[in-house]
Amino acid sequence: MTLTLTRTHWFSIAAVVLALLFAGAATVASAGGDGHSGGHGGTAGAAAGSADAGFARDMAVHHQQAVEMSFIVRDRTQDEEVRRLAYDIANTQANQRGMLLGWLDLWGLPKVDPGAEPMAWMAHGDGGHAAHGAQRPGTGAVMPGMATRAELDRLAKASGKQAEVLFLQLMTDHHKGGVAMAEGCADLCTVSQEKALAQGMADAQQSEMDLMADLLRKRGAAPRA
Repeated sequence: MTLTLTRTHWFSIAAVVLALLFAGAATVASAGGDGHSGGHGGTAGAAAGSADAGFARDMAVHHQQAVEMSFIVRDRTQDEEVRRLAYDIANTQANQRGMLLGWLDLWGLPKVDPGAEPMAWMAHGDGGHAAHGAQRPGTGAVMPGMATRAELDRLAKASGKQAEVLFLQLMTDHHKGGVAMAEGCADLCTVSQEKALAQGMADAQQSEMDLMADLLRKRGAAPRA
């Protein structure tokens, strides 16, 4: 489908671009002060097969879909509460994604590792987080909570209340998976800035899930089982 680029939509895109630029600067500043030495110019380091690297790669992909869904729903509804939430999610997660990809650059690691299965880094622990964040069987979802292509297509074709409810349900699932991943990094990652960012993600997304549950109730709906 063709999405109409309104002035608000362009402002949203500009805000996300600025967030990525600021995130890059913050990445350099934060990674440079870590106590770990990874052999990459004195910045914080992470090994190629570490939980730190795996989380950075996987959460960058996870965040990208949240940004995509947020932009879709902003063009499918005029409800200010949902549009404001979508803007906040897009802005925050684009910023965080920039930080994660920036760390991979600083560590001298590729942003994509074709030899690694998604979520393999969570096997470094006892598997508890992976169990809570597992994707729904048979959906074709790549990582915990991620929407399928068919679900994204449904969102892009919906409008008004239908789009609002579907977005809130999909994003709640997305956040559940994101929280499981972030809590996994908070336990398994070794770079202190990344652990702190992961814990902040988990706390913020849990708070947003509470808000989304309230928005769903107002629309006579509920999160999916």
